[in-house]
Amino acid sequence: MKKQNVRTLSLIVCTFTYLLTGAAFFDALESETESKRKTVLQEIQVIIRRKYNISEEDFRIMETVVMKSEPHRAGQQWKFTGAFYYATTVLTTIGYGHSTPSTIAGKLFTMMYAMIGIPLGLVMFQSIGERVNKLSSVIIRSVRSSLHCKQTNASELDLICVVTFLSSLTILGGAAAFSRYEGWSYFDSVYYCFITLTTIGFGDMVALQKDNALSQKPEYVMFSLIFILFGLAIVAASLNLLVLRFVTMNTEDERRDEAQAIQALAGAVRLDGDVITANGSILSGQLGHHCTETTSVDIEDTSVCSCPCGCIPTNTRHRSPTQITHLLPVLPMHELHLPQGPVPPPPAIYPNHRASI
Repeated sequence: MKKQNVRTLSLIVCTFTYLLTGAAFFDALESETESKRKTVLQEIQVIIRRKYNISEEDFRIMETVVMKSEPHRAGQQWKFTGAFYYATTVLTTIGYGHSTPSTIAGKLFTMMYAMIGIPLGLVMFQSIGERVNKLSSVIIRSVRSSLHCKQTNASELDLICVVTFLSSLTILGGAAAFSRYEGWSYFDSVYYCFITLTTIGFGDMVALQKDNALSQKPEYVMFSLIFILFGLAIVAASLNLLVLRFVTMNTEDERRDEAQAIQALAGAVRLDGDVITANGSILSGQLGHHCTETTSVDIEDTSVCSCPCGCIPTNTRHRSPTQITHLLPVLPMHELHLPQGPVPPPPAIYPNHRASI
């Protein structure tokens, strides 16, 4: 089995094993808390309905109104600022879900916009990631040169350390700002930054969604957009070093196999059959198994003729066995000495014997 197929099967098995392990851990960590929260919410619902004498139907209507009005707490979501924020979440595939189009035209345009915007965003962030890695390698080389180090070039490990440090710095710095503006705990802010920059985008915590921030805090809106774009560029630099290396391994193996096959085919010119030498001995396929097109055969000892006539001059240069035109010399008609008298019968042909080069 090919190495590429083994690697693919191994990745499939490891991925599903990882999924099963994650499901088991999340079940153990969250299921009990989920049950408790559901019980508490149901008790609060019963208390509110009894206190204000609200019917089941009216309570469902109030619940729907509260849920639908949640996105409007940040102001108008579809004015230019909010629309730009929404377009950013579409292009970067974050997809918080804090605001979604409600019209057919808006949904149709979202699909067409994403079909063009998502590949464009991936290429842009990948290109920025490559430039970040290039800049990091230049800085590392300059620092090592100034310190007179023997090894000045930046290795992959050095670049991984740099982008990991930048990613951590971006998440920790952004968390401090979001903790201040949103009133979240620092841990929740770190969680939000990580979920955002990895484009998971659960939507349980979304910035710019309270106190009419989209229209009243332009500096905070600008900071949030810059944080998303810059942070994704840093993450793309990390992916360029870590993930794409493994993604391209199959392609590199395929190209290596093709190159080896072409090289083997170019050097696999073999001679089939028996070779009859001038002294009458037969080399049964020896040249066919040991000679390539770069192998020379001594013409002094080898001939296509089974008779010991020695028709080839002794001073002939060594030639490749694939070049046999010199073995059949062509003479003018007047130089041919035809035998007088009756023509001798043709030599006997043995069907089970082959003589070729």
